[in-house]
Amino acid sequence: MAFASCLHSSYLSNTFLPILRHRSALSTSTSHLHRFCSPSRFFSSANRFRLPLMQVQVQAKRGFSFKEEVIASPADLSFEAPLKIVEYPDPILRAKNKLISTFDDNLKKLVDEMFDVMYKTDGIGLSAPQVGINVQLMVFNPVGERGEGEEIVLVNPRVNKYSKKIVLFNEGCLSFPGIYADVERPESVKIDARDITGARFMINLSGLPARVFQHEFDHLQGTLFFDRMTEEVLDSIHANLQDLERKYEDRTGFPSPERIETRKRRKVAAGFGKS
Repeated sequence: MAFASCLHSSYLSNTFLPILRHRSALSTSTSHLHRFCSPSRFFSSANRFRLPLMQVQVQAKRGFSFKEEVIASPADLSFEAPLKIVEYPDPILRAKNKLISTFDDNLKKLVDEMFDVMYKTDGIGLSAPQVGINVQLMVFNPVGERGEGEEIVLVNPRVNKYSKKIVLFNEGCLSFPGIYADVERPESVKIDARDITGARFMINLSGLPARVFQHEFDHLQGTLFFDRMTEEVLDSIHANLQDLERKYEDRTGFPSPERIETRKRRKVAAGFGKS
């Protein structure tokens, strides 16, 4: 089943303000929403539907606890522009992604660069490990055009709750160029995160924004979209994954760190799961 999006600008509530980087008025066009973020594109086909209204709650709190998680150092957040997309099977995509505790100009510059590469690669979202930086950070813009819509930044996101309703969509990923296949995910999620200033907030997402978030959140957990596919669906892209493995070996001179033909089923939370 292919994905069709009809998200109207009125669905983007002004209550998003604490987590948005405004660049222009909201676009009323929906033509750009056939692209899916780091999950690079969804294609519209037979089934068209109207996405439900996003329900948003924001709580500006700063007493966020990192518990026993590993905190990113300045070196972990260092980067050189321009950023480049990391492709499967690069081990960076499976590495531990550290929590961010410093909200400074360097983080803002990193976010700017992530948005830049996201737009240049024709996406509507991107996670930090996909550009070689193993930290808990994602960006997205449901409109998918520079200067249109609103840009959302989520730092150290966590899932509090997800819906029982599961939806099947034909999903893609910038780290898997040219590969698209069906993935089941909950229709809505409730999360908490920090914004670019470090303020904590809670938010409910549904429809397209919920799916974008879930795909990107999986990246922050070292989970790739094919980990959530059925064996039948996975078989349909088996040869494409092998092509990427050979491409990695030709480019690096090293053996592929993982191979689809010897893959053991990864344990991932049913549907979506909490972090």
